[in-house]
Amino acid sequence: MYQRILVPVDGSPTSTRGLDEAISIAKLTHGRLRLFHVIDELSFALAMDAYSGHAGDWLGVLRNAGRKLLEEGKAIAEAAGVEADVVLCDSFSGSVHEQVTEEARRWSADLIVVGTHGRRGVGRFVMGSSAEYILRYSTVPVLLVRAAETKTKAETEAVSSKLDQPSAALSFE
Repeated sequence: MYQRILVPVDGSPTSTRGLDEAISIAKLTHGRLRLFHVIDELSFALAMDAYSGHAGDWLGVLRNAGRKLLEEGKAIAEAAGVEADVVLCDSFSGSVHEQVTEEARRWSADLIVVGTHGRRGVGRFVMGSSAEYILRYSTVPVLLVRAAETKTKAETEAVSSKLDQPSAALSFE
């Protein structure tokens, strides 16, 4: 069960949480990972914007960054005792979610582990969700790993104000 685990990575904190969870599963099942990074039209356009004054090889820059990201993830997995290989996809032949589900099919993955921001409401509507598309269109099970919860400023202040009180005055809500 879950011997071949596909892990899309993009360098974000949510992607890292997905990788960590995939490593944990692979250790339990004695499985292996395939780390998968996609260079798509959006990342290419953002690179062009970031290097707008530079007449360089934007695709080369993205490929180098993608390879570095994949090798770092592979090193993390192998340090945890999990076998991993890497695939860099720069074919521009579809969206990220299409590339991920196609790679899962091509590689015969048993599971896809995806880090997700867990956006809701307007943010989800405007930004879309690659994770949601992967979940909808994958032919194999998908594990969505949510981003770490962040506390609001009010929550942080409420906790610190309770901690400033003498221990006998602590209230439990």
